[in-house]
Amino acid sequence: MTQQLPQVPSTEPELAGVRNFRDVGGLPAVDGRQVRYGRLFRSGHLAHATESDASFLGTLGLHTIFDFRNSADLVLEGPDVELPGVRNVNIPLSDPADGAEFWELVRAGNLAQLRAVLADGQGAARMTESYRSIIAERTAEHSRVLHALAEDSVPALMHCAAGKDRAGLSIAVSLLAVGVERDAIEADYLKSNDPHRRYLVRRTDSSRTGMSPEVMELLGPLFDARAEYLRAAFDMIGQTWGTTERYLAQGLGISPETRERLRERLLDASA
Repeated sequence: MTQQLPQVPSTEPELAGVRNFRDVGGLPAVDGRQVRYGRLFRSGHLAHATESDASFLGTLGLHTIFDFRNSADLVLEGPDVELPGVRNVNIPLSDPADGAEFWELVRAGNLAQLRAVLADGQGAARMTESYRSIIAERTAEHSRVLHALAEDSVPALMHCAAGKDRAGLSIAVSLLAVGVERDAIEADYLKSNDPHRRYLVRRTDSSRTGMSPEVMELLGPLFDARAEYLRAAFDMIGQTWGTTERYLAQGLGISPETRERLRERLLDASA
């Protein structure tokens, strides 16, 4: 029997070296229950966590940290800080070779180059397609995450680079599996737009020209959390599997027994 922890909100500090950290506890499920606090956390990468950040993270009782970055991300940002007694699991949700040239241009391209690949809705279209492809093509990875959560991997923290896209979808899939309403999942996802949570854009040219308002506007769709992106992922579930239930059962191979264990681990006691 899963230990019942007090259903009280955890504090949400503004960590110095970790962006976009939060507890997803409190989100409502369709059966009248809600996600338990202290069970599932999300954030940006932990590579730049300060000693104070690491100390706080060490108080959460984490069992597993799921890192969805690929090898190129790890080279660029560095590995996560190690937390004593916490298991680190790297499950890349993107291919380092896929879009490598594009992301190098994002970091180092001039204004004309950025206009060529991002203007006129191209940036938003790219993000929409990436969300759809992660849902369609990363079923094995998401199945692995859900089975791990059901078995022994909570409390868990999920992150990618910004904690918005790959981590956002993995959180969304986990919440769908325990019956959290889509509107609630979307509301949590959009919190990544809060000024203190947003990914800090770093470019080779950090001058006024390289970080001009037009440059930042062009880059905006890549670093925004937009409802249209998440809805595109949900639409892909419907287009491919018909229903969320079939996606979980057929796409991810999640049995009714596994879903019940997930509910026991992630939701509060029955209403």
